[in-house]
Amino acid sequence: MSMQDEIREEHDISKPHRDNHFLLMLATSGSFKLNIDFKEFSFADPTLLCIFPEQVHHIIEVNNPKGWIVSVDPALIDQDIQQCFESKFQNIIMLAPDSNFYQTLRSLIHLIEKFQAAAVDKYRKRALHSLLQAFLNAIASYHISASVIARADESRSSIIKDDFCQLLKLHYKTWKQPAQYAPELAISVAHLNDTIKALTGISVSLHIQQASILEAKRQLYYTNKSVKEIGYELGYEEPVYFGKLFKKTTKLSPLAFRQQFRD
Repeated sequence: MSMQDEIREEHDISKPHRDNHFLLMLATSGSFKLNIDFKEFSFADPTLLCIFPEQVHHIIEVNNPKGWIVSVDPALIDQDIQQCFESKFQNIIMLAPDSNFYQTLRSLIHLIEKFQAAAVDKYRKRALHSLLQAFLNAIASYHISASVIARADESRSSIIKDDFCQLLKLHYKTWKQPAQYAPELAISVAHLNDTIKALTGISVSLHIQQASILEAKRQLYYTNKSVKEIGYELGYEEPVYFGKLFKKTTKLSPLAFRQQFRD
C-alpha cells in the first residue's frame, strides 16, 4: 500500500508498538525519524527500511512522506530469505537514486501495488505473490552480492555466526550457556566463542544476555507485565538475579528503565 495510506491506518504508529509481521518501507521522498528497539534512526529519501517482527518501534517525526509500505507475513517469506534479512539487513539501506537496485525495487513495488488493487482471481493473486517474492529476492540478492568478496575462511566463520544467531533467536529464553549452542553447530565451545568474538567483538555469553535483555526492554516498554513475570518468561527463575543482570547491562533497574522510557 502507499505510505500515506499506512500512516492513516487504525493503530497510532506514532506510539510504541510491535507487530508480528515484517514491515518494509521504500521511501522515495521525505524525511524521517524513527525509534526502533530504543535506537533513533534519521534518514531522507531514497531509503529502504525493514522493521522485523517483534521489534518495538514508532515514528518520531516525518515530513512529506512518499513511497510504499508493505506488511509481509513471515509465512510468505522463504526461510533462507528470512535468515538473509536477519543476518545482513540492519534496518536501513540508503539507496542511490540512479542505481539499478533502486530502480528495480521501484518497478516491482509499483507492480505489486497495481496487482494488489485488482487481485480478484487466483491468477492475479499468484502474480501478486510472485511479484512479492521477486521484491524480497532482489533485496536478498543485494545483500549477498555485497558480501561475495569475503574469503572462503571468512565465509565459513560467517556461516557459523549466522547459524548461531538463528539458534539464539529460537532458544535464548532457555539456552543460557554457550555449551548448549556449540553441539548444534557441530563445533567446540572454544571454536564457537573464538568465531563469534572475532566477528562481533563480544562473547557468546554476552550475546545470550543481550538477546534476553533486549526482549526484557521491549516488554517493559510495551506491556504492563511485572518485572517478575518478564524475568520468568525469559528463563530467569530468580527475580533478584534478573534485576541485577538487567541493571548491570543497562545501568538502570527494570522499573527505572520502564519509567524513563515511558515518560
